[in-house]
Parts: sequence; structure tokens; C-alpha cells
Amino acid sequence: MFTGIVEGTGTVELYEPRDAAIRLRVEAGALTEGVQLGDSIAVNGCCLTVVEVDGPRLSFDLLAETARLTSIGDLAGHAPGRLVNLERSLTPASRIGGHFVTGHIDGMGEVRRFEQVGKDYELEIAAPENGARYLVPKGSIAIDGISLTVVKVDGPVFTIWIIPHTREVTCLRERNAGDHVNLEFDLLAKYTEKILSGEKPETVLPSA
Repeated sequence: MFTGIVEGTGTVELYEPRDAAIRLRVEAGALTEGVQLGDSIAVNGCCLTVVEVDGPRLSFDLLAETARLTSIGDLAGHAPGRLVNLERSLTPASRIGGHFVTGHIDGMGEVRRFEQVGKDYELEIAAPENGARYLVPKGSIAIDGISLTVVKVDGPVFTIWIIPHTREVTCLRERNAGDHVNLEFDLLAKYTEKILSGEKPETVLPSA
């Protein structure tokens, strides 16, 4: 579980298909502190498992399905030097400054517009059609793992205001119109939809 408060960015050093998976290696600097094998790290919002710690470097193995369904797949062919957002998973003592984020991506959005307006930045994203129902003004959404607030909604297209600090300390500073971003819609909205749909939860019975 994460909060969507990105701790910093890492620099991709390797994105390499291997026999059973795709190896992703990121230079994470001080964010490797306390990280152990098997820990969960949100990389651009995707919950990934650490398979190797080598000084300031963290390595992950990605399923082909993860690469296909998230913007991490866009690293293929031009990965070295690209920035990714990093957040270590919550601990019982962590402050929750954003909202509950699982690291399970619901789909990719496409940046329609990202421009400076005054001192701030206006980011317009087209979400998948089936994600429009989760978008509400002043609602929460995670974009590349960043907890942000929706300002305006027009069907599947929504607008976010970005303060300079958020742009400077995350990989948003590399985003341009046409780029893909990972989207995770508000967990509470998805649970509410499930409950209101009237579907009865399955009863899990103890084994004999």
C-alpha cells in the first residue's frame, strides 16, 4: 500500500528482456535505504518487487503483461537516462499525506496538454473510456504514482493543476503531449461501485 506522495525520482539504467521476465534496473540513490529483497516499491505507480539491491541500484523483474498494460513498456528501446517516480511502501508509522494507492494500475492515460499557466501547470489527460465514471471534480487520482486532485472533468478527459514543486521533484517534468501515464483510480470509488451494483460477495468457507 502506498500514499501517492512520491519520495523522489530514480534514473533507469537497464530495461532488458530476459528469458522469463523483463529486468528493470533503477539508480535510486538514498531511496535504497532500508530496502530489502522482496520489498514492494511503486515505480511510476506500479507496485514492483525488488529482486536485487546493489548499492544505490534497485532491480525488478517485470512480467510481459505489466509492460504491455502500463507506461513502463514505453521504456523499451530508450530506457537509459529516463526518470521514474519512486515510493517505498507504507509502514505502520507512515504519514498518509495523499490517499490510499495500491500500485495496481487501472489503465493508461494520454497527455493531451501540459502547459504553464502563470506560475503553475495545467495537465489535461484522456483516460480510457471505461474509467470516466471514476472521475469527479475534487476527487483523487494517482498519475504515475502521484496523488493528485481532479479539477475538471469532460467525459473521459480530465484536468489537473500541478504546482511547480510537484513538477520539479517527479518525472512529470519529462512529460509532453502524446505521452502515456499510468492511472490508478480512487480505491474508495471502485469499492462503492461494487457495493452499489448489488453484487453479493462470495462466501469463503473453511476447508473441511
